Amino acid sequence: MKNQRRELKEASLSFLDVISCGFGAIVMLLIIARVGDPAALEESERQLQGSVKQLQERLFDIRGESVVLNEEFKSRKEQLSEIRERVARLQAQLASVEKQSKEISNSQVIEKENLKLALQVLSEEMERLLPQSQFQNQLIGGIPVDSEYIIFVIDTSGSMQVAAWQKVQKEMINILDIYPTVVGIQVLNDMGQYMFSSYRNRWIPDSPEMRQTILKTLANWQPFSNSSPVEGIHAAIKTFYQPGRKISIYTLGDDFQGSSIRRVVRAVDRLNEAHRGADRLVRIHTIGFPVHFPPGRNPAPSAVRFAALMRELSYNNGGTFIGLTDLQ
Repeated sequence: MKNQRRELKEASLSFLDVISCGFGAIVMLLIIARVGDPAALEESERQLQGSVKQLQERLFDIRGESVVLNEEFKSRKEQLSEIRERVARLQAQLASVEKQSKEISNSQVIEKENLKLALQVLSEEMERLLPQSQFQNQLIGGIPVDSEYIIFVIDTSGSMQVAAWQKVQKEMINILDIYPTVVGIQVLNDMGQYMFSSYRNRWIPDSPEMRQTILKTLANWQPFSNSSPVEGIHAAIKTFYQPGRKISIYTLGDDFQGSSIRRVVRAVDRLNEAHRGADRLVRIHTIGFPVHFPPGRNPAPSAVRFAALMRELSYNNGGTFIGLTDLQ
């Protein structure tokens, strides 16, 4: 048999591709492989790692400082807000003080004039009652005692109750003592309210027992008051005057809260038909308690108006005005 020879085939393209790829891989390895001294490369790597570590530590420090600064900023911001609120409150208080100061400045001239008027009124009245300048706090000095009926018109305001009520009771005793006997007595407050409702619109019969009852009731008598005697005087004259009766009204108070002295004087003049002491229906005596005349300071405007009003009422209506100098 004849041996057949196998024909040699040419190298295929696939083999060439494998060879090319292998060669390319070797070239890439050579490119990316470290070139140079290995010890130097390791030292450089350690330095880089050290630098990275330092930068990381610095970053942590910066972050910590940032948190602290943020907290401090927040605290300072809250403090600034509180300071601004405080400034606003202080500005409001300053505006209020400036307003009050302006009002006080505007009223100083009026108060000085009122003080001069009050001092003049008190001086003239004291000279008229005590020519020898010996004022000894005798409430009854110079008061005519020709009346058969007496009516008390008493200011029962808070200032009188707190500061002058014991003095009021003492002066009530003094007044009653200068009238040993009268036909009738009546007690009203400055609003025209009766001390004894059972004797409304009629006289209280005089007796030692009734006088004691009046004084005991007065100690705790506290009806509402507007610190103006107009209503009480009006009620006394309208209710109790009759032709032929000799009546004296005693007005006791410490200040006048009304707006016009002249209007009150004219109203009482018309009611009492008074013309400088002539043709009067009743006498009106007035007594001022120095509740609003603090020593060493200016008196209250309402107290000055009260002094001026009481002097005019007593002078026009045949009576006497007495301004007490103390509450003892």
